[in-house]
Amino acid sequence: MMRKRPNGCGKMSETSTTTSSSSSSSSSSSLKDEGLVQWEMRPGGMLVQKRSGTSEIPTRNLRLRIAYGAFRYEISVNSQATFGELKKVLTAETGLHVGDQRLIYRGKERENREYLDTCGVKDRSKLVLIEDPSSIERRYIEMRKNARIQSAHRAISCVSMEVDKLADQVSAIENSISNGIKVPEVQITTLTEMLMRQAIKIDSISAEGDASQKIVQGKRVQKCVESLDVLKIRNANVKPVVVTTKWEIFDPPPSAAQWEIFD
Repeated sequence: MMRKRPNGCGKMSETSTTTSSSSSSSSSSSLKDEGLVQWEMRPGGMLVQKRSGTSEIPTRNLRLRIAYGAFRYEISVNSQATFGELKKVLTAETGLHVGDQRLIYRGKERENREYLDTCGVKDRSKLVLIEDPSSIERRYIEMRKNARIQSAHRAISCVSMEVDKLADQVSAIENSISNGIKVPEVQITTLTEMLMRQAIKIDSISAEGDASQKIVQGKRVQKCVESLDVLKIRNANVKPVVVTTKWEIFDPPPSAAQWEIFD
């Protein structure tokens, strides 16, 4: 609000009084000068530092040289991209996940949120890519786990084939007993022992990964053993079939003919 008041010489002078609006504007400008860090979300879902204002200088692509062990790559990327976005491009080239990559520039590991241009990356700059040691250990553990799972699957497959053969023998014995044919008891006992050996093999297999097949084969063996116990009782009640042969009696052949000798 402006007002006039007379001065000592009889002239009117203008003075301005400070208002609450001017004080609030000065306080807001002081907060901006403090350099508070603001963050923004990139379309790829990565949280990066928000740039202050838009640059009138057009962006350009940088050709970067990446050293990864004995391999060398040349990657084209936008100059205002972040190191995290650069790692996504390297994933397609190296096969390493973004979380397993470590980018070194000028002897310092760079964070995913840092911009290439603000860190001084220029065209033809060289960066070193290394794999996170913890990811190497995780991959080794995963490989060993997969190897154990495959070994368990092979062992269960072998047991399954043997159980199939033994189950066919159980079915053959059941058919014989159902037809009234007595089966030697030693045959049933031997078959039961062979099934029990397969049960021991199943118990010794490590339950890595999906253990459903191990449970299925164990139930199959148990069912065959229980069937043999029932067949053993039925076989004991089977009466042996006595086959009698009726022999036919024939008359003896006539005596040999008498031959007459002539001179």
